Amino acid sequence: MDNLTHSLVGAVIGQLGLKKKTGLAMPTLIIAANLPDIDAACAVYGIESLSMRRGITHGPIALILLPLLLWALMIGFDHWQERRGKRPASRLPLDKGWLLALAYIGCLSHPALDWLNNYGVRLLEPFSHRWFYGDTLFIIDLWIWLALGLSVWLSLRRERKGAPNWQRPAWSGFALVSAYIFANGLITGAAERTATAALLASGHPNPLVVASPPPLAFWTRDVFWRADGRYGSGSFTPGIGGNLDIDGKPTGMDELRLARAKSDPAVQAFLFWARMPVARSEHGEIVLRDQRYMQPLARDRFTVRMKAPDTASRAE
Repeated sequence: MDNLTHSLVGAVIGQLGLKKKTGLAMPTLIIAANLPDIDAACAVYGIESLSMRRGITHGPIALILLPLLLWALMIGFDHWQERRGKRPASRLPLDKGWLLALAYIGCLSHPALDWLNNYGVRLLEPFSHRWFYGDTLFIIDLWIWLALGLSVWLSLRRERKGAPNWQRPAWSGFALVSAYIFANGLITGAAERTATAALLASGHPNPLVVASPPPLAFWTRDVFWRADGRYGSGSFTPGIGGNLDIDGKPTGMDELRLARAKSDPAVQAFLFWARMPVARSEHGEIVLRDQRYMQPLARDRFTVRMKAPDTASRAE
């Protein structure tokens, strides 16, 4: 998920009442909720960063060590402010046990959310390079922004006014988003089952089907499939059913020039990340894309062009 969503999740956890357990609770929760994304720095490597993101910093070793590091830094920051006489008098005293617990809660919320979309996350890195996909939420979900943002704002407003049960809006927002995620999971499951049944009935063996929610119309699904060297797409709406391109087109992944290009770092990185790769010839080049991100606004970020039979050029 995007970092605003991670930050709002950290904030709403604090507004549930946990921020009253220790000093520096809220900044610890928000920072911890974003901490695994320190691997975003690898974006300077361009398309090759696809093989680096959502890996080691989202795996079990990092999820043990990163909260400990943040916990130590927060304790050090509190002591530094106290020595300089700049520690806010209104800040609660540190409870080291609760501070560590909140660092873990915030940090563990990050891979849980990342798993919910179709980009994927390597939850077992470095022990396994396997990608995990929830296919439940779009990477940026405006409805979650609205629900969490509004609940945090209402909770803070009630707290500042000294109202009792100021945590209630946060709990309501947390419950609403949890129900929203559960409902989206049911829609995805129905879409993938419907498409799989149609493909099997049409003679496509062992199809891979991915149902992806669009940015706003969360009640629908964009459906992508591949089987036996072919790929296609469609849509699904609960109560209406699916519309699927059953015949599909060749994926092009058996292209001879592509096999020769797989030693190129950009191609290797792309194919390591890609869940549904497609190769096409365009203007004398072989162009690699992923079915999940072939929309005009996204495809340029997830494209590799091979300019010669045995080389791969820059990513676009």
